[in-house]
Amino acid sequence: MSDRSWDEDRGQSRAALGTLEFDLLYDQASCTLHCSILRAKGLKPMDFNGLADPYVKLHLLPGACKANKLKTKTQRNTLNPVWNEDLTYSGITVDDITHKVLRISVCDEDKLSHNEFIGEIRVPLRRLKPSQKKHFNICLERQVPVCVGRWGTTARGPRGDQVSRTFSPPPQLASPSSMSAALRGISCYLKELEQAEQGPGLLEERGRILLSLSYSSRRRGLLVGIVRCAHLAAMDVNGYSDPYVKTYLRPDVDKKSKHKTCVKKKTLNPEFNEEFFYDMELSTLATKTLEVTVWDYDIGKSNDFIGGVSLGSGARGEARRHWSDCLQQPDAALERWHTLTSQLPPAAGALPSA
Repeated sequence: MSDRSWDEDRGQSRAALGTLEFDLLYDQASCTLHCSILRAKGLKPMDFNGLADPYVKLHLLPGACKANKLKTKTQRNTLNPVWNEDLTYSGITVDDITHKVLRISVCDEDKLSHNEFIGEIRVPLRRLKPSQKKHFNICLERQVPVCVGRWGTTARGPRGDQVSRTFSPPPQLASPSSMSAALRGISCYLKELEQAEQGPGLLEERGRILLSLSYSSRRRGLLVGIVRCAHLAAMDVNGYSDPYVKTYLRPDVDKKSKHKTCVKKKTLNPEFNEEFFYDMELSTLATKTLEVTVWDYDIGKSNDFIGGVSLGSGARGEARRHWSDCLQQPDAALERWHTLTSQLPPAAGALPSA
């Protein structure tokens, strides 16, 4: 098959899956991404009655799928669903906008078996301008393994020589049941692909935390505010967590710097609004690192680590800037969002209890 005929078939296949209409708006002041899922038209029939029960899922890539998944309600027995639902991501920084991609998937709900994939759209967030709503009306695409080049790639053989690998276009699936089986395999492939896209040096994201830092020149100490968390990873079988936050100021020779919030039950978006104070001269504080970890409280067993972030002169990106701005602007309350990662600080590994 020629490249031209394959492109034509691919275009026809995209049109056959249907179109999705939605709006995106990034509010830089509040660090929120607003996703308005409006409607879909001409969706591919997925059920034996010639209709579908469609819903929409959102994921931010790269990142932990469970930690940042948002979902609409299901519309029953229709190929032209209308949702008009607003889904919001909190804690989205300018850095996220420059390098993250929003994956929008349309799926068919099936109560008797696995839900079936219909099509998807991927939108690089760098296409958005702050405070300007952008409207989209786009054809859905198939969820297929992505390869380098056009259905082919090159790799290094055992002796370092180049080895070409080619891939055939995905076969047409005969029925909804065979499609479901094939897509379950593709789904596993895409999970591995997503991990590969993130790279071995990047850590898994586990959610976001909003922190407030202020050095009080009158009280001569650091005021740390634990405001809220968003899109935390679910650690319990019910799909939620019972989160609380711990803070340490390292090095902590006397082991007296520990503070912790109360536990918030059954939520992935807890609000704490608690403050802790560290009595310390500004010059000494400059040599310290603020360690913030989020945990899932469990009764009768060790608590689960959800994610953490360290702020200090040795940190990177927003964590380092937040710390530096706090030291350079005494008495100013500075609120910033931070990404929680799967890396457990060495000192926290021995402190799993509440």
